[in-house]
This record gives sequence, C-alpha cells and structure tokens, in this order.
Amino acid sequence: MASSSGSGVSSGSTPPVANSGSEDLRQVMDQRKQRRMLSNRESARRSRMRKQKHLDDLTAQVARLRHENNQIISNYKAIMQRHLAVESDNSVLRSQVAALSNRLESLSEAIQYMNRATNSGTLRELPHQAIDGFPVHPWNLLSVNQPIMASPDMLQC
Repeated sequence: MASSSGSGVSSGSTPPVANSGSEDLRQVMDQRKQRRMLSNRESARRSRMRKQKHLDDLTAQVARLRHENNQIISNYKAIMQRHLAVESDNSVLRSQVAALSNRLESLSEAIQYMNRATNSGTLRELPHQAIDGFPVHPWNLLSVNQPIMASPDMLQC
C-alpha cells in the first residue's frame, strides 16, 4: 500500500510522510476493524444469549404443557370412570323399571280378575285352603314375592 513516485526514486521527505499517512490510515483501519470485530463478537454473544433464553423458555413451556396435559388426561380418565359407573347404574335401574312394570301389570290384571270374581260371586265359592297350617288366600297366590336381581351388564346400550 505504500505509494511511490512515478520515477521509482524516493525522496527523503515524501516517503516518510506517505508512509506515515499510510501507517496512520492503516492504524485507523485496524482500529475500526478491531472495534467492528469486538462489536460483532458482542452482538453474536447477545444473540446466543437471546437464543439460549428463548430455548430455556420453550423448554419450560414444554414442561408446563406436559404437566397440564397429564392433568387433563387424569381428569378425563376419572370422568370416564364416573360415566361408566353411572351407565352401569342406569342399566340396573332400567332393568328394575322393566321388572317392576311387568310386576305392576301382573298385579293390575290380578286385581281386575279379583274384582270381576268378587262382583260375580265366584270368589266366595272358592274354598280357603291351608298349606302347613297357614291359610292361603287365592289372591296371595297370584303375586310371588321374589327379589328383583339385575346386573350392570344385563342391558348394555
């Protein structure tokens, strides 16, 4: 970068000034280059720090969302268990309703029969029977006292 005169011969006073100006320029350029390098390094360091902070934030968010997801899954499972229990109870109740409806219909028919028999006088003609010493009335024979048993899987919808 040193400049020389057109003749190629250097004079005593000009080259040191040219060298001095060139050296000053070179020093200024080197200083600017050093400041730019330092600035770039600092900028890169800040960028890495921002990137690391962002990564840490995302990692924390993933952990939080996983925990929240696990809670939602646990709640869902508990709700599904309660739902299945209620469905099972409903099935039992439906079967009991059906059995009680059938029993009510049978008893209603027996009452109608008894009313018709009482009104026609046929009931008075029936003898009162005794089994093992206990009197048995005909209307007691029409309804059998049996417990109603149902299981949850009887009526699955």
